[in-house]
Amino acid sequence: MKLYMLGLDIGTTGTRAMLFDKSSKEVAAAYSEFTQYFPQDGWVEHDAMEIYDTTLKMVGEAIKKAGISPKQIAGIGIANQRETTVFWDKNTGIPVCRAIVWQDRRNLSICERLEELDGEDLVRRTGMIILPNDSAAKIAWLLENNEEVRQGVEDERLLYGTIDTWMVWKLSGGQAHVTDHSNNSVTLLQNARTLDYDEKLLNTLGIPRHILPEIRTSSEVYAYTKPEEFFGESLPICGILGDQQAAAIGQGCLKPGTAKNTYGTGSFIVMNTGERYIEPSDGIFSPVVYTMGNKVNYGLEGMADVSGAVIQWLRDGLGIINTSDEAEKLALQAESNMGVYFIPAFVGLGAPYYDSYARGTIIGLSRGADKRHIARAALESMAFQVRDSFEMLEKKSGTKLTRLRADGGGAKSDFMLQFQADILGVPVERPEITETTCLGGVYMAGLAVGYWDTVEEVCDFWRVEKSFEPSIIEEKRKELITMWSRAVERAGGWLKLD
Repeated sequence: MKLYMLGLDIGTTGTRAMLFDKSSKEVAAAYSEFTQYFPQDGWVEHDAMEIYDTTLKMVGEAIKKAGISPKQIAGIGIANQRETTVFWDKNTGIPVCRAIVWQDRRNLSICERLEELDGEDLVRRTGMIILPNDSAAKIAWLLENNEEVRQGVEDERLLYGTIDTWMVWKLSGGQAHVTDHSNNSVTLLQNARTLDYDEKLLNTLGIPRHILPEIRTSSEVYAYTKPEEFFGESLPICGILGDQQAAAIGQGCLKPGTAKNTYGTGSFIVMNTGERYIEPSDGIFSPVVYTMGNKVNYGLEGMADVSGAVIQWLRDGLGIINTSDEAEKLALQAESNMGVYFIPAFVGLGAPYYDSYARGTIIGLSRGADKRHIARAALESMAFQVRDSFEMLEKKSGTKLTRLRADGGGAKSDFMLQFQADILGVPVERPEITETTCLGGVYMAGLAVGYWDTVEEVCDFWRVEKSFEPSIIEEKRKELITMWSRAVERAGGWLKLD
């Protein structure tokens, strides 16, 4: 009986189920968006039960498309949106409130309090920058502001987890309450060197240990699916990675000095630093890329909260396109951006600025500007944000990056990737499989159950589909970067009244 690996990519706007064979070839896939909730300015929420139900539905569709039996699944790997915070009742399995999404900014005051109390030392210990994305600050906010959560935690009825924890717990029927080092490394809860919970942080925020999941490696059998929950089969759940680390693995970035950028809802550039842990600074943090057995692999990461989401806004907010690919068609109709720059700081600016008070800005408009130039500026903004982090990764690591591998939905745009190569001055490579996030989780799962033998074996599966070479002169590159930097300055601190 031929066996396949199942990958679950549970992102910020939707969930994808993919089946892969022994040669790492995609056999079938299914995708669906789920609901985004914005109850107040700066608040972003998800319904964790909807995420779970949508994921199961997509698994069913993928299995049907592949024409296989669930018995033919050798293992399940999960790659997930990171830092999104879920609380649920361990007796009923029902979330006690909506999940607070990583993009949410309601806990800004808690982050500012942490900065004053323990800022630099905390960052050095955890490898994570203090910002509202952090799960630790989200937990603290809920404990301070949600009476149902506070009381449930006090009664020891509730469990906390990020989306990986929630999915393993649900799929296994409550057998396992776990997370992996890669996910936990960006929560502000984990000590970067001991890879255990940071007791000083827990004490500072009043977070009880009993609500926290057990920390495990990224590649091992955590539990088995409960047949009643998973198509009548008991299958190993055996790989977990935070989505950005998963994309790095899926892109074959296993050697120090290699880097990828994922153009998803947000933008995430990850550089592999191997066993070398580099302390965070200058808006760049230091996640665990993966752990396997006794091996720990670190990285450096720069993040922009809004990347592909700016194209969704052109569709759903501004209404100038009907489908995402229409943005590129519009952009190609404009010979230049006509001096228009789009800073997509809908929830603040990411790396290397981390300005939660910034807001979205379109600047440089003239009478001749129209929707073509706005669409072009939106696509260019995705590349400009990556360039800001790219430069900082090189500075911190002392390593010159000679190329960048690109994946995610935004990487389908030839226009944007060509502009990315132009603004970086190095080649940008798009792989044959752009959904590398799912693939990375699958690799960890497959290695855990012997479906593949070594990390080197899965790295050899990576293939370039198209390479984009820089095509502008240095003088033009500097001019574009200067204008972008000026636009960023004007978007910064918008919500500050003083």
